[in-house]
Amino acid sequence: MSDDQTIEYQGAATELFSTAYVRVAGGTDPPVKLESSLVVGSGTGAALTIADPLVSRVHAQLELGEDGVWVRDLGSRNGTFVEGVRVGFARVPSGGAVVVGHTRIAIEVDRETRPLWPTDRFGPLLGGSVKMREVFHRLLRVANSDAVALIHGETGTGKELVARAIHEASVRAKRPFVVVDCGAMPGNLLESELFGHAKGAFTGAVSTHLGAVEVAAEGTIFLDEVGELPLDVQPKLLRALESHTFRRIGETNYRPIRARFLTATHRNLAAMVNEGTFREDLFFRLNVLPIAIPPLRDRRDDIPLIVAEMLRARGAPPLDLPMTELSARSWPGNVRELRSFIERAVTLGAEEALAISPATRPETKVPAEHSGGAFPPVDVSRPFKDIRDEWIDHLERTYVTSALSYHGGNVTAVAEAAGLARSYVHRLIRKHGLDR
Repeated sequence: MSDDQTIEYQGAATELFSTAYVRVAGGTDPPVKLESSLVVGSGTGAALTIADPLVSRVHAQLELGEDGVWVRDLGSRNGTFVEGVRVGFARVPSGGAVVVGHTRIAIEVDRETRPLWPTDRFGPLLGGSVKMREVFHRLLRVANSDAVALIHGETGTGKELVARAIHEASVRAKRPFVVVDCGAMPGNLLESELFGHAKGAFTGAVSTHLGAVEVAAEGTIFLDEVGELPLDVQPKLLRALESHTFRRIGETNYRPIRARFLTATHRNLAAMVNEGTFREDLFFRLNVLPIAIPPLRDRRDDIPLIVAEMLRARGAPPLDLPMTELSARSWPGNVRELRSFIERAVTLGAEEALAISPATRPETKVPAEHSGGAFPPVDVSRPFKDIRDEWIDHLERTYVTSALSYHGGNVTAVAEAAGLARSYVHRLIRKHGLDR
């Protein structure tokens, strides 16, 4: 791939935005621009690195919203403070500061003109809101790069569609686009899916299998739900990203990787680093080009546009839909949930679709027969992590069992209502033996 081959567009619109700059108080380094989000910590890969022994390696995340700067603690050892109050997620007052350890981070908010995408479409993506047109402009810059990108967004926001849009806008568009769902298979199969295996490498390997990195050739590999990547596979992916080489299982020679990596997750990888469930070095290697996809509730103006496109794509006649009500809903399943609603409305009619929509269901409680029994005991003589894991297991088993009962065993409906990836629900079902 030639470095000077880039995709361009003409006539981008501009609007005024609040833009933030952050700096360590008393430091000599220039301020760091906060475009969407950045990680603060003592780790060398953090966007704002702080040499403070009381600061965790991945400590907090600063996020730029429409109403200013917000800070999110990422499970740090010593906490994050705003106005002297320890916070989990809080807005930073204009001209205020965030304190981590002994370090004060000053926040400066300014107004500047930034480019927006000139239309309401970017490849297969649709959105005329300012938020989405800003995302589209960023996607073009990402498409013109070969660096690893990390797409972050809630379940149902269309992360795979975003990855496809990046691929189609890049010089790799005529090459393969290969998807690997990291949450849909166990680690031993995932490694083979990624890197392939030689004939006879293990029991059942009756022939050579080409992994995604070879199938993609000079195209794009999309690692969906990369937050589900098992710990034993993470160092192998890191090595592949660092060296641009890989080795099939059962072979000793390394082969070059020519494909570009795009990744996506609905989980907070930075928080997982502090929990010890995701490698810090891999997180920073994946987070080179972060892309935040806003949930549907943060771009409600796009809902009429998306509904019209969904009806057109289905060849359905116009429906008399209460757009004011639809735009007011929270849509926890985002565009995926909205698509399901439109399919119901086309089949059953708008009135019946509204009546059975999950947004109108009364709150449901766990039936007694699915309550999972008593809560696990809290024995302070045991390590905290062991107790925590038991409680998480209890919650997962109780929730999934009850949700499957409520939705008649429909895994897709459970995933939609829970705001989880379908592959992750399948993993929970297997983990707790509910498939038996």
